[in-house]
Amino acid sequence: MAVLNITPDSFSDGGKLFDGCAALDAVLQHAEACLAEGATILDVGGESTRPGAAPVSEGEELDRVVPVVEALTARFDAVISVDTSTPKVMTECALHGAQMINDVRALQRDGAMAAALQTGLPVCLMHMQGTPQTMQNKPSYDDAVHDVYQWLMARIDACLDAGFTADQLLLDPGFGFGKTLEHNVALFRSLDRFVQTGYPVLVGVSRKTMIGDLTGRPVEQRVTGSAVAAAIAASYGAAILRVHDVAETRDAMVVMQTLTQGMQ
Repeated sequence: MAVLNITPDSFSDGGKLFDGCAALDAVLQHAEACLAEGATILDVGGESTRPGAAPVSEGEELDRVVPVVEALTARFDAVISVDTSTPKVMTECALHGAQMINDVRALQRDGAMAAALQTGLPVCLMHMQGTPQTMQNKPSYDDAVHDVYQWLMARIDACLDAGFTADQLLLDPGFGFGKTLEHNVALFRSLDRFVQTGYPVLVGVSRKTMIGDLTGRPVEQRVTGSAVAAAIAASYGAAILRVHDVAETRDAMVVMQTLTQGMQ
């Protein structure tokens, strides 16, 4: 899953694909490159959810995302995912060809559950402690793995009760969203627990602070660490890898899978 941030302030590539008509051409070029490098899903987001990010109005998010989803759908044979928590964005993007919803708030925003259900699309439910504005203000858990697991299972139950089918739901432990490095590492080492639920697991650690904390690298120099982490996540059974650097991640995957094939 290739990241397409249509925002001016995302932590890694804010502004790169943002700014009117010129940006649409840049998005299409970037999407084409990502698909050529091996991506099969394009994840379009119009709201930055980095720590401390400012909220975005519904109208602004619609203006950013819908034209991009429409253009991508018309041009590419790929799964178009919309990274949003906003009900109207979900329904409008579905009408314009989106095939998946990726919600960092796990359908908790008012009206999001009903809107997502109306679209009939699969939904990835992510765990986040707090909000983007507060999530990194001393996150705390009794047991990070247990707490995140139980929370996600509760969201699964809520979705099933609302009318979703099990095959519409995916899970994301939410690396970096209200977690310290210790929490992130514990969750990563326990990915198999989430995989064993039978729900597809999405892992997004690309260029995040946890990679910087482990390597000492600034965001623009975290490609290698991110690709290694993604390959390890795949070896643990992750179904979708959300990444900024598709070619490098693909290379890491190919090497890991080839060299470990048949190993116990």
